[in-house]
Amino acid sequence: MESLRIAVSHRPPLLLAAPHQHQLRRRSHLPVPLSSLPHTSLSLSSSRHRLGLAPTPLRRIPPLLASQTPGGTDDPSPPPAGVKLVPLLVSLAVGLAVRFLAPRPPEVSPQAWQLLSVFLSTIAGLVLGPLPVGAWAFLGLTAAVATHTLPFAAAFSAFTNEVIWLIVISFFFARGFVKTGLGDRIATYFVKWLGGSTLGLSYGLTISEAFIAPAMPSTTARAGGVFLPIIKSLSLSAGSKPNHPSSRKLGSYLVMSQFQAAGNSSALFLTAAAQNLLCLKLAEELGVIVANPWVAWFKAASLPAIASLLATPYFLYKIFPPETKDTPDAPALAAEKLERMGPVTKNEWVMIGTMLLAVSLWVFGDVIGVSSVVAAMLGLSILLLLGVLDWDDCLNEKSAWDTLAWFAVLVGMAGQLTNLGIVSWMSSCVAKLLESFSLSWPAAFCVLEASYFLIHYLFASQTGHVGALYSAFLAMHVAAGVPRVLSALALAFNTNLFGALTHYSSGQAAVYFGAGYLELPDVFRMGFVTALINVLIWGVVGTFWWKLLGLY
Repeated sequence: MESLRIAVSHRPPLLLAAPHQHQLRRRSHLPVPLSSLPHTSLSLSSSRHRLGLAPTPLRRIPPLLASQTPGGTDDPSPPPAGVKLVPLLVSLAVGLAVRFLAPRPPEVSPQAWQLLSVFLSTIAGLVLGPLPVGAWAFLGLTAAVATHTLPFAAAFSAFTNEVIWLIVISFFFARGFVKTGLGDRIATYFVKWLGGSTLGLSYGLTISEAFIAPAMPSTTARAGGVFLPIIKSLSLSAGSKPNHPSSRKLGSYLVMSQFQAAGNSSALFLTAAAQNLLCLKLAEELGVIVANPWVAWFKAASLPAIASLLATPYFLYKIFPPETKDTPDAPALAAEKLERMGPVTKNEWVMIGTMLLAVSLWVFGDVIGVSSVVAAMLGLSILLLLGVLDWDDCLNEKSAWDTLAWFAVLVGMAGQLTNLGIVSWMSSCVAKLLESFSLSWPAAFCVLEASYFLIHYLFASQTGHVGALYSAFLAMHVAAGVPRVLSALALAFNTNLFGALTHYSSGQAAVYFGAGYLELPDVFRMGFVTALINVLIWGVVGTFWWKLLGLY
């Protein structure tokens, strides 16, 4: 789900060591200022570092927020309130230049051209960050209504969008996984089974994330609430400390491997990330219908995603090797932690049953007439009725409500641009350009996919990228003659794979970079190299697999 801000609570409250003072940050590229994300870790015993035991000094923290910066250090002075002047002026200049300086094509109506200028200013603000994402999106919505570009009902129409509410509920499911400790328990079992070596440890963590991904639809929550605490604890047990030369012993590799592999876990299942659901919804608005979407998605993604999942830890082991190759204590430490956790609790069993029900309805819902959002609503209702979550948990999940606000604005504007003909006009222009180069549809497909991927260097949100560009790029694919369903799915898979390009490219990127184990040059270098490896695997394996499935 992206740089979606995710709040996750822990059972019991997480105990953390004193924070480190030096942390590389790049706030200007983040949609929310990562000012104090907790330095999530499990801790150590006095005799040797053990999972889940904490030394002193300790401090208790509130639920983990992605609006907080990893490292836990408080800024000496709070950031100034209000708008950032330079990003504001640049963002406004983009829209004003389109509205008053760029010539309006005769086939585009004045209303559509004015909405395009408001939309481009909104997107520029999401990239430059004059205000927090939700606040800037609200200003864009206000501008559209105040200038009579859109009527009030049309401007707010996306707030009833089923997919957006499905995404909101997915945040609550993620909270349930962390609150009950179920996600932590599952990951610890994989460490116990596969953690005898550093490479095996990485595979255990990677496979466990793929295992829980379809029922925990937030990559950021999986990172901050489940896997980073385990990686921190294992690294500290091996003497690998964050923001320290010893970080390369173990922690740097484990964090980098989990970070780079997470995109493939999100791409494997439709319900593994919020942006997946949004992609298919936007495709549907353009008339590209994917029948039985959960199954169709999994079939198309399965072979290339699994191949990339298996390749990523090994390639990184070779090109970004850890100093510690063997971790003989890890299985024993995991076993000790599981023993301390005790038997599976009632709430964990309820969580398991609810997720099995929800996933089953997501898979077979079309057959029995149950939509995905209704399946999610039923699951959340069960969790509330049986006390696994309470309403305060839902209210405290601020990132869910924030996402509802700004996401609905973007989706609503994108939908109105489609209705007013802007998307079809843009796609026809691109199609004519591609035709002038005499490109076949496979060549056009490669050019458009590469462009969509590389443009993400300008974005600090996967879902923001989707809301801004997915519809336009899908229309360009279709206009260039690329098969429609293949276009929709390939762009959606691509959306997950670019989440590890930089330290600001997604919510999980902020979490993992903030752990203190990765240097900024390594993030950019390994992000680009791993992206090339993923593109090669998905391109080669996907070409044959999708042909076999009849997608082209």
